[in-house]
Amino acid sequence: MSVRQWKHERPFTGSLLTLISGALILWVPLNLIVKAFLPGTVSVIGILFGGMILLLGVMALIFPQFSKLLGIITIFLSILSVIGALGGFLIGTLLGITGGSLMIAWNPPAPLQKNDEQSDAYTGYKSPELVEAK
Repeated sequence: MSVRQWKHERPFTGSLLTLISGALILWVPLNLIVKAFLPGTVSVIGILFGGMILLLGVMALIFPQFSKLLGIITIFLSILSVIGALGGFLIGTLLGITGGSLMIAWNPPAPLQKNDEQSDAYTGYKSPELVEAK
């Protein structure tokens, strides 16, 4: 299996944007944790949301059949991350919404069906079973 085929079978672009979004959202509270780690601060929520968005991006690559559900959860957490992490300076929120939307819009590739008529048209060769049946 080539890399191109592997990328085609997964919501790669949406997952990549989700991973970048999770890293940006996680970056803000991790820098504030040293100075502002007090009980009751919302920086813990930012760490939780950023970590969950990173996990959703990885899960979309591993389990592409659940990409629609993972995309919905990604959009939800990206919007809520504005509360706890400033949304990764709002760039993380926008990337999360875009990545989640791409994961929702992604459809798995259709399996190739080989019809006898199509194979005859491409090769010009008729199989003996079809010739005898007519």
